[in-house]
Amino acid sequence: MTAPIARIAVRRLPHGADLPLPAYATSGAAGMDLLAAVDAPVTIEPGGRALIPTGLAVALPPGHELQIRPRSGLALRHGIVLPNSPGTIDEDYRGEIGVIVLNAGSEAFVVERGMRIAQAILSPVLRAEWDETATLDETARASGGFGSTGRH
Repeated sequence: MTAPIARIAVRRLPHGADLPLPAYATSGAAGMDLLAAVDAPVTIEPGGRALIPTGLAVALPPGHELQIRPRSGLALRHGIVLPNSPGTIDEDYRGEIGVIVLNAGSEAFVVERGMRIAQAILSPVLRAEWDETATLDETARASGGFGSTGRH
């Protein structure tokens, strides 16, 4: 079964003009790789973070967000994570997509131009309206949280 296609208007910014657009690495991939549009290598020391530009601005379809998520290989091999993961690009945002990168590893990490630094997933958004009430329905869990469902 083929997933439905949604069109995303994208504008390449001057510092990202020579980089490929985000693409799915395989036919079954959920995320598209985002590339670093840095002019020079950026070194992120252990515990440090940096905002990495992608050189892209987008206009998302109505009712959608673009989720920015970490790449598992970078997390496993280098401790590179996205501290606000998943990051959200709202449908009405028209600025450059930037990726906040945190080095949770033990060695300095260098981001180079064209490096795959994150993945983007287009996702539908449901809008919520609050219905204030004096009571809520009962459940077996009730108000238990933070480990209340058991320990293994």
